[in-house]
Amino acid sequence: MIVVTGVTGQLGTAFRRRLGDDARYLTRPDLDLTDPGAIRSVIEKLRPTVVINCAAYTAVDQAEEDEETARLTNATAVGELSDVTKDIGARLVTFSTDYVFDGSKEGPYVETDQPHPINAYGRTKLEGERLALAANRQTLVIRTSWVLSATHPTFASTMLRLIANGPVQVVDDQRGHPTFVDDLAAGSLDALDAETTGTIHLTNQGTTTWYGLAREIADLAGLDAGRVRPCTTDDFPRPAKRPANSVPESVRLVELGLAPLPDYHKSLDQAVAQLSSR
Repeated sequence: MIVVTGVTGQLGTAFRRRLGDDARYLTRPDLDLTDPGAIRSVIEKLRPTVVINCAAYTAVDQAEEDEETARLTNATAVGELSDVTKDIGARLVTFSTDYVFDGSKEGPYVETDQPHPINAYGRTKLEGERLALAANRQTLVIRTSWVLSATHPTFASTMLRLIANGPVQVVDDQRGHPTFVDDLAAGSLDALDAETTGTIHLTNQGTTTWYGLAREIADLAGLDAGRVRPCTTDDFPRPAKRPANSVPESVRLVELGLAPLPDYHKSLDQAVAQLSSR
């Protein structure tokens, strides 16, 4: 049996669409990841063969003021999930982020590059990676970036609303791989089927900036892309620092014979169409 945590989030929702009745789905009332004792009790009772952990504290800016709460979900809970899955002979799949890197590298980040997070969110996710991998050799940590969907509030839905109402400034000096949850879920299951362990980078192909992505969204929705104005990160300060380079690429997928995720443009087209039809 597969257990999926965080099923109300955008990634958990994508796994539910893909797995259907072949998995058990846990919401926060079913499994409170801020309660380590509850984690062990629930997982030991269910005794799954695989746990896919989609739950996370993702409020990047808020984590700067509340790092301990972010750590409970992103690190402590992941370590406990890894401990209990090892004890019952199960596998764990958990998700991490490009924010474990500082963004100073010229080229793409690969799995062997040394992490160096520059914000609290990245620090807690990196701690979760290390706890998970240390506890259970059957753990798979999937680092991804710029996660988007048509089912939940994301950059795409925000841009559609803002551009429709007038000019908007968007940073043009942060670049990354937009990654759509349905593609990510499919690729994650392929990696799971291949019995992949350790750390892999899994993102849609294609690199852009937030500004470039916003203009694409406007064009696809039939809005005036000229309303999107470029600015720098310094022009748009946030509580949490963002890496300028959020471009993870994978050397391990090639080694494992796994296909990379497709280019993001087709999924972006589909997502914007769904969002525009609401």
